[in-house]
Amino acid sequence: MGHVGEGNRGDEEVMGKFGVKERNLEGQLVVDFAKRMDMAVVNTYFQKREEHRVTYKSGGRRTQVDYILCRRGNLKEISDCKVVVGESVARQHRMVVCRMTLLVCKTKRSKIEIEKKTKWWKLKKEECCEEFRQKLRQALSGQVVLPDDWETTAEVIRETGRKVLGVSSGRRKEDKETWWWNEEVQDSIQRKRLAKKKWDMDRTEENRQEYKELQRRVKREVSKAKHKTYDELYTRLDTREGEKDL
Repeated sequence: MGHVGEGNRGDEEVMGKFGVKERNLEGQLVVDFAKRMDMAVVNTYFQKREEHRVTYKSGGRRTQVDYILCRRGNLKEISDCKVVVGESVARQHRMVVCRMTLLVCKTKRSKIEIEKKTKWWKLKKEECCEEFRQKLRQALSGQVVLPDDWETTAEVIRETGRKVLGVSSGRRKEDKETWWWNEEVQDSIQRKRLAKKKWDMDRTEENRQEYKELQRRVKREVSKAKHKTYDELYTRLDTREGEKDL
């Protein structure tokens, strides 16, 4: 694992002074890579308590092996970088975050023409169906339609449908279905995160058991929420109104 180490003598252009412990061979490779690519090791530029610099903890080992690199020209846009205590990305590895201010240029969005569709489904209603028949007869009686002129007939049908039944707005229908995430799941996950943070700060058996129990509870809550949502979905799809969701 690469340790870039404390101090930056001779490497001021690519790193700050606030690493952890001594540099090793793999850490030197990280520094050399940053030099070749004109990048900087962001973690090392911000003075933090060791707890907010250590990215890897296992047993009695505490070190810094996870880094955020950026172009040297972008360093001025980064205002903070630290380890988030209690948040794990992978086993024993802790999350590293940085705060960056970016200038976002607004671009003009090109308009996408979406075809408007005739609301043919309204023909299921008897009153709409009857009105459509009457209007279609009137329209066809005023046309010079040859027996084999299907295109002319089809256009009259389409035009009558648009006038009688209306057309869609052309906008995509929003997906109104609520996914399985709910307040109970959110609350359980938040309590699990707090328990993990507590255990990271104080590795007692009591804190470990509390964290493990909340882990199991979150799994149960997620499974319960998913089953409930799927049951509601299947029930809705069995109704006439639910056919529109297919």
